[in-house]
Amino acid sequence: MKLSEERRKALRVTVDYTNVTDKYLGAKGYSEGRINKYKSIARAAHAYVAENRGKDELFMGWTELPYNQDEIVADILNTAKFVRKTFDNFVVLGIGGSALGPTMAFNALCHLHYNDLPKSKRKGPRFYVEDNVDPVRMKELLDVIDVKKTCFNVISKSGATSETMTQYLIIADLLKKAGENVKDHVIFTTDAAKGNLVKISEELGGVKSYVLPDGVGGRFSELCPVGLLPAAVLGIDIKTLLKGAAYMDKLCKVSDYKKNPALCCALIQFVAMRDGKNIGVMMPYSDNLRYVSDWYAQLWAESLGKNLTLRGEECNVGQTPVKALGVTDQHSQVQLYTEGPYDKIVTFLSVGSYKEKFPIPHGCENIPDVSFLGGHTMEELIQAENKATAYALTKAGRLNYTINLPEVNEFTLGQLLFLFELQTAYAGAMLNVNTYNQPGVEAGKKATFALLGKPGYAEQKKELDGAASDYEYIV
Repeated sequence: MKLSEERRKALRVTVDYTNVTDKYLGAKGYSEGRINKYKSIARAAHAYVAENRGKDELFMGWTELPYNQDEIVADILNTAKFVRKTFDNFVVLGIGGSALGPTMAFNALCHLHYNDLPKSKRKGPRFYVEDNVDPVRMKELLDVIDVKKTCFNVISKSGATSETMTQYLIIADLLKKAGENVKDHVIFTTDAAKGNLVKISEELGGVKSYVLPDGVGGRFSELCPVGLLPAAVLGIDIKTLLKGAAYMDKLCKVSDYKKNPALCCALIQFVAMRDGKNIGVMMPYSDNLRYVSDWYAQLWAESLGKNLTLRGEECNVGQTPVKALGVTDQHSQVQLYTEGPYDKIVTFLSVGSYKEKFPIPHGCENIPDVSFLGGHTMEELIQAENKATAYALTKAGRLNYTINLPEVNEFTLGQLLFLFELQTAYAGAMLNVNTYNQPGVEAGKKATFALLGKPGYAEQKKELDGAASDYEYIV
């Protein structure tokens, strides 16, 4: 997608934080003075990210992904073309960011019933993401695909991710039993030189592989081959996706939160957390954007939920991300948000122009409750409901702000993803925590290893077995 500078400006993603201010919320809102109280913290966070961008040892290599992948993108596009010609199905085997990112981009930029379309109307093979180890899920995936006509993208930096490697072992076994060469049906996304998938590739005679860069953690990986390969297979314009990210990065070079969309969001959330708003609701008014909330939830929760500062002091910080979908959850969650505890801040994702308008026909003229809808469009209705919900929350003194996407396309999605990644990096710096580790996740992984008898975990296995026998309070 070639975009003129005028078109880029028209597609600029913006942040409207009107409804967190005291001008509209009164005493429940934040005055400019109160926000400015933290301006120096915001500037310091911006400086920290700017000074350390690209440093792999700090896991900030993701900041350079919009700029340093020309050769990789060209290779991905060639591979994607081959996959589309050769296979009926493309399946991602992964967990966490390796699964959430591809799912999110697929839902955002492809037909919402893509897999149900006839082959002639799809840009690529049917697409599945196997992001769990639920045995029912695996069995029922195999009910709808033929492994002999399927390409599997195995994504794991270490090749030791139990969930992903379980999926791989099952698929490799099925391919062998079907008389297929495993090498011909898999693409690995993994470390450049070490890890189990590198060894497996060598054993299989050299599997087509892409690198998950050293300085890019899983939750920041959607704009590297982890997300770019699946997107390209689906016919998504990955070059424009990266251009969108670069455009947002350019907008965020300034240290003034009033001019930097990501810093603005980070500062609002930081002030809200300081004010006891420990729940952040993400509410897209678009079915295409519904899985952005899932992707964001991992990014925000894993990055900020920490019990130690960078100085080693106890802090127990973080904000719980909650997913909602407009209009659906107006009828399930908004009652709580308007009249429940003052412990939330709501982020709306709003769309300026939907790819479909869908006129509402006239009818039921003798029933005023219905007839008023005639002559409008579904686009008008969903936008009105979005505006009305923001109004209702504001009137009730509830913090909310809106991220506006003029359209949903590759350029705006690239902007949105990079905005959230920068927002998270800034917020982590404001909270003075390590944004890129996840020791709480590692504890659960190690306990799983012990329970399944992985070598080296015998002592922990004894401890877990003892804990299990102590359960006394079962009803």
